[in-house]
Amino acid sequence: MNEQTQPATVRVFIALAPPDHAKEELARELRPAYDTHPHVRWNRIEDWHITLAFLGELPTEIVPLLLRPLAVLAAGRRPPCLALRGSGYFDDRVLWSGIDGDLDELHTLAADVRAVVRSCGVTFEDRPLRPHLTLARARRGDRSSAAEIAEGFAEFTGCRWSAERLHLVGSNAGRSRGPIHYRDVEAWTLGSGNRTAS
Repeated sequence: MNEQTQPATVRVFIALAPPDHAKEELARELRPAYDTHPHVRWNRIEDWHITLAFLGELPTEIVPLLLRPLAVLAAGRRPPCLALRGSGYFDDRVLWSGIDGDLDELHTLAADVRAVVRSCGVTFEDRPLRPHLTLARARRGDRSSAAEIAEGFAEFTGCRWSAERLHLVGSNAGRSRGPIHYRDVEAWTLGSGNRTAS
């Protein structure tokens, strides 16, 4: 791609991601809802993540400044043990699954990630951490689908797993009318000691 066609900004967040087997376990639980609510905009399973810090639109030249500090942070942290549990919805439209497990450790990791980002001179809206996976969005005006689906897996409790990697993620949100796609800018193994980016 020609350098001149690169966007001047990139939408960025820092996240953890469940392993494939945990995502597949929840996807099996959701399968009936995929059939009964096809009009809901389901997120791709490979994009499911737990946002620790949402940085918004950053100038592309700022993003490399985050890499080394986040690598150092990740190397010194052990992976939190988590599980997917329960369900809910925001604003009548946004369906989510909750997070269980080492929540104190998760909150501490998020606070440290945000401190590292601020130390790099990046300002962002410091929203309270509400650990969850966003699964789907109902269409505007549809005030019942998210609640109906959430009720169907409210008792779900998934297997426990270690969040092995810290992800710096870029997205194309707002750049097209198509689906949102996420891509790792970089990811680091948590607790990797002296190893940095992998």
